[in-house]
Amino acid sequence: MSETQTKSGPDIKTILAQKDLDSDDGKWQKALSQITSRDVEKAISAQQARYSIERILALISPAAEDHLEQMAQIAHNLTIQRFGKTIRLYAPLYLSNFCENSCLYCGFNKNNPTERRRLTIEQAVAEADCIASEGFTDILLVSSEDRKFITVDYLCALAKRLREKFSSISIEIYPLALGEYRQLFSAGIEAVTLYQETYNRKIYAHFHPAGPKSDYDYRLDTPDRFARAGMRQIGIGALLGLYDFRLETIALAEHANYLMKRYWQSQISFSFPRLRPAQNVNAVQFRHLLGDKNLVQMITALRICFPDAGLVLSTRERAEIRDNLLQLGITKISAGSKTSPGGYSSPCESLRQFEIDDKRTPAQIAQMLNENGLQPVWKDWDAAFLNG
Repeated sequence: MSETQTKSGPDIKTILAQKDLDSDDGKWQKALSQITSRDVEKAISAQQARYSIERILALISPAAEDHLEQMAQIAHNLTIQRFGKTIRLYAPLYLSNFCENSCLYCGFNKNNPTERRRLTIEQAVAEADCIASEGFTDILLVSSEDRKFITVDYLCALAKRLREKFSSISIEIYPLALGEYRQLFSAGIEAVTLYQETYNRKIYAHFHPAGPKSDYDYRLDTPDRFARAGMRQIGIGALLGLYDFRLETIALAEHANYLMKRYWQSQISFSFPRLRPAQNVNAVQFRHLLGDKNLVQMITALRICFPDAGLVLSTRERAEIRDNLLQLGITKISAGSKTSPGGYSSPCESLRQFEIDDKRTPAQIAQMLNENGLQPVWKDWDAAFLNG
């Protein structure tokens, strides 16, 4: 029995395998092609707070593309009902671009012959000070797979230094063991985001040819571990462009449904990272790049099926599309992001993970939100709430 196979039901690996969502045998492409406009209308009009695989299948199907305006209106209304007109703001802090992996889509690929940088704790605190000076109280600590330097002890020590400056500290790093996540939670880290990248095993193996990240199953089990460690927020997603977005959405929805049922104390959030240019990465290899129309479809479909989930959008996206998507279900965005270690305080940036597109300052983002009738939220959580 695996770490997550318990009396409460099968683990996510078993669920995906039983439904053929970790493989590509044509089953789901055929099912998607058979969805009719009437099926989509039925899925749209169904009870809005209930998820089913049949519903997400209809909403993400080619037939649903003719219903995007109606889906967008429902997604907008659901978001206002659940979250009001608020948008949370956060900033990522990159700690290291040294990496043990050979991911074919990433600028941090260990085979990329370029200068690397790691931040000491003092340097990371200095970067965090730059972020805090812009008004942020929500910070995301990001690192490549640099286990020898970005250790659990490093992260705990850094979190303790940052707790007085930030009300929410989250991480997006390599997978850890359950006990390690518990250490981080005790140090003040209360949220973890981890992308499976792609749920298709064959595609996953192709894009992750070497390094610890090549272990599909260990990565897939990781959200269970940080949920069991007590993390308040669980962030999941797929790297859009590696594989068919429709099949990724179905698998992602099944993963979220599984996590919500088992770890109801934690909030689930979805992220929508699309592939972006990166140093020495050949874009020709990506045959499933996602257009704006289908990104809208994916976001609205997930909002309709998961009304209470957080939906996160980063500065990977250009300003125009970000502004428009804010009305369709997005609840949290980054602003003024730097994707290289030391990028906030140094004008000469080191190797970036990927190129950002929306280069507006945090103040400009806040102004845009206000002009669109939305409220920028710099802080909506404090650890003191747990002691009330």
